[in-house]
Amino acid sequence: MSQEFSDRGVHDPRPSSPVVPVKLTLDSTIQFQCRKGIACFNKCCESIDIMLTPYDVLRLKTRLGMSSQEFLARHTTLFDMDAHGMPGLKMKTREGSTACQFLTPEGCGVYEDRPAACRYYALGLTSMRAVGSPNEEDFYFVVKEEHCLGHFEPRTLTVREYRAEQGVDLYDEMTRQWRQIVLKKRSSGPTVGRPTDRSFDLFFQASYDLDGFRGFVTSEGFVETYDVDPALMQKLGSDDVELMKFAFRFLKQALFGENTIPVRPDALEKRMQRRQRRLDAMRAAARTELEAEADRPDEN
Repeated sequence: MSQEFSDRGVHDPRPSSPVVPVKLTLDSTIQFQCRKGIACFNKCCESIDIMLTPYDVLRLKTRLGMSSQEFLARHTTLFDMDAHGMPGLKMKTREGSTACQFLTPEGCGVYEDRPAACRYYALGLTSMRAVGSPNEEDFYFVVKEEHCLGHFEPRTLTVREYRAEQGVDLYDEMTRQWRQIVLKKRSSGPTVGRPTDRSFDLFFQASYDLDGFRGFVTSEGFVETYDVDPALMQKLGSDDVELMKFAFRFLKQALFGENTIPVRPDALEKRMQRRQRRLDAMRAAARTELEAEADRPDEN
């Protein structure tokens, strides 16, 4: 089943838009195949504009044996996902080129861990939420770029079959909660308002910098504030997938008040005690400095 659409979230305003304005369902049929030996092989990777999801970052940094901070610095660029400046990431291209850093003459150099956007091509996925509806609707569309000859290959299959072939089911499942966070922020508009810079920093760390977020959830302040099951805390210390899922729960709680992580009853008291200890330490250091200054001989 398919139908025409003109939703702003999907419509490409360029005069020669590659987006085919027809909504597709999982059971819609498409004609497409990308294979080694086709004349356009690697062309799509020579000019990229790939948005990365948190699970994309997790898979790639793990494959490359990098910390999240190192991967972000070496292989990504920052962009604004909305008018308020919600931070997103795109794959960095080669220096002085639009080509993917991982492109090789034989194809993708990280094929088994390639991002979701690469797996979907030449399909697109978008989610929309009707006003007043708690649920979002997923639908698909075909992207036909002039260079791509895969649309002329004599093979047809359903969107469902193509998704299974490309392994996107796992990627979608891993980032579904995150997509809901982004969609809720976009659809809420002025009812939520512009998040603070601190909220953006939290969103960035919880979404992309898993190593930094792990340091946050294992910190004294977090442990004193949140009552997390010890078995789960142990997993968060070593399992990146569990940590990512927990990060999405934490974002929903921090940004939208969807409370699923219990707060300790004495959290506020302990926070005030911790602040008082820091203040006392600062005062003690200041007194020590003043006393040392007073004991110094007058050079005049």
